[in-house]
Amino acid sequence: MRIGLFGYGKMGQLIGKLATDQGHEIVARIDTNSELAPYSSMDVAIDFSTPAAAFDIVKGCLENGVPVISGTTGWLDKKPEIEAICKNNNGAFLYASNFSLGVNLFFKLNRDLANMMDKHSNYRVRLHEIHHENKLDSPSGTAIRLAHDIADNSRYSGWSMDSKDPKMIPVTSSREGQAPGTHEILWESADDAIQITHTAHSRMGFAAGAILASEWIIGKTGLFSMQDVLEDT
Repeated sequence: MRIGLFGYGKMGQLIGKLATDQGHEIVARIDTNSELAPYSSMDVAIDFSTPAAAFDIVKGCLENGVPVISGTTGWLDKKPEIEAICKNNNGAFLYASNFSLGVNLFFKLNRDLANMMDKHSNYRVRLHEIHHENKLDSPSGTAIRLAHDIADNSRYSGWSMDSKDPKMIPVTSSREGQAPGTHEILWESADDAIQITHTAHSRMGFAAGAILASEWIIGKTGLFSMQDVLEDT
């Protein structure tokens, strides 16, 4: 598999090393400008860039016939436009706020728990996430996905970082050292609490999931998520 890496920070470098160890070829390492990308030499593109760059990177790949997966968060207000570009170009695009297998299992656990807790109005939920000090977006894309999934499966109408509205899920964030990522969901009453937590020990799980998704998407057309990958592998 010939991979074009867009964004060559810590995640990009880790994906590059793991992909090479698995016998894949990195044909481009692009950290800033997608205009000079050698699209014709790529079987697939992996985007772990920045919120400001992601839209143009994904757009360029789709318009040049390169299937692309993106793990960049903080730009999803433009995702509907990317989905339209993907359809118009008969392309393939997979977005995931988190490529880790463990996190995607955690997503399902969170949805199931929210559904069970919906009828127990004496419990209130809150969500806290911790990431490394260099992470640009806050809250994380994973935290936002978790909050949306709670709202979709319970009595809550949305999430907020500052609202006191009891219909909103309170979300808080911390940025500490080099922490890869922790997401905590707490359902609490006056009598007790139920807590589920996912803690990443390293970024390796994210990198492995991104490579798995890249292998999976080649030869396909359409809009996909990690759930599609996990159900088909």
